[in-house]
Amino acid sequence: MSRIIIFVVFLLLFFALDVYVFQGYRLLVRRWAPGYGMLLNILYWAIPVTLLLLIVGTWLFSPDPTKNGIMMWSSSILFGLFIAKFVWVVFMVLDDIVRLVKLGGQKVKGDTDGTQITRSRFIVTTGALLAGTVFGTMLYGIANGAHNYTVMRRKLKLKNLPKAFQGFKIAQISDVHSGSFWSKDGVKRGIQMILDQKPDAIFFTGDLVNSKSSEFDDFKEIFSKLEAPYGVFSVLGNHDYGDYYRWPDKNGVTKEQNLQKLKNHQADMGWNLLMNESKVLEKDGEKLAILGVENWSGHLRFPKYGKLNEAYAGVADIENKLLLSHDPSHWRAEVLKDYPAIDAMFAGHTHGMQFGIDTKYYKWSPVKYQYPEWVDLYEENGQYLYVNRGFGYLGYPGRVGFLPEITVFELETA
Repeated sequence: MSRIIIFVVFLLLFFALDVYVFQGYRLLVRRWAPGYGMLLNILYWAIPVTLLLLIVGTWLFSPDPTKNGIMMWSSSILFGLFIAKFVWVVFMVLDDIVRLVKLGGQKVKGDTDGTQITRSRFIVTTGALLAGTVFGTMLYGIANGAHNYTVMRRKLKLKNLPKAFQGFKIAQISDVHSGSFWSKDGVKRGIQMILDQKPDAIFFTGDLVNSKSSEFDDFKEIFSKLEAPYGVFSVLGNHDYGDYYRWPDKNGVTKEQNLQKLKNHQADMGWNLLMNESKVLEKDGEKLAILGVENWSGHLRFPKYGKLNEAYAGVADIENKLLLSHDPSHWRAEVLKDYPAIDAMFAGHTHGMQFGIDTKYYKWSPVKYQYPEWVDLYEENGQYLYVNRGFGYLGYPGRVGFLPEITVFELETA
């Protein structure tokens, strides 16, 4: 029932937004295409109504809406239209404020000549052009950004790193969100790019799915190709537990069964899923500890399943320790305070919000206002945190600025 209420509220807000924007749209139609006014007005309403019907129809009649391409594209385009129209609304509200101020001024002066204060074509046109730019950018981010994998190379200088692990190469990916993928060929290309780096070990830092383990069924064969001489190591992210889905599903699968199937997927692929535990890599008689914890967040709205004390207990006497933990807030909330012997933590979760400015000299995304450490490499008191930009996408099926990432680390002695 709560989902229905949320959907109805969204429809009412969307309709109210559409009615408001339509006033500016009609102004531009009268100016730019007066002979096609009726046709263009019908088209304005036909597009969102058609998209909504496709979404509702898919949800009602598709056996698995989360894997349906019609659902993905319809909801993505509708979301893009919503954002674009919201941008336009900002300019229209500004225009209405100006008109109200002018109207108030007229009444104060006692003007009663009946002159109408019309909408400013400049402000409304500027808003429309900016809204169109936003919508076009979002479509470009889907077509060109979603699977435009980028390899980031970083050196990690660890104190007392054994000579045997000098130059040891680790590839990290995070946040696959396989339920959102719309291009198998794109995913295959990304997996091959990881293998081309010839890493000694591979880290996966959580969120293999959006909610349901079945989302990964069609991609299991592709990801099973990931292998490295010292193994593939993984942890769970907040989405992997199925906390955002109402169980049991249509087939009677429970939340516990869903999570177990997800674990089985990783075991079948030969991945080392670390559930508050650790593994020790040995090379030429030297050791390197890999710790992995379940999701642990410093934010109240995300779960704290992780138990770092359990993962740490078995490797306390090993000099160098690398931690896999999905949520970067774990680093400042617990790792820096209580575990100074952990050399580096590898995380994901933020995706760089899949939108922003990502250059060598400047990085910005709205997610930075929620997470102090939200992308790339951080260092404090000789301890590192790396926040991966993510391999997949969630919600918006594209990326603008923050492209999907494959990180390659090379270990060196500090």
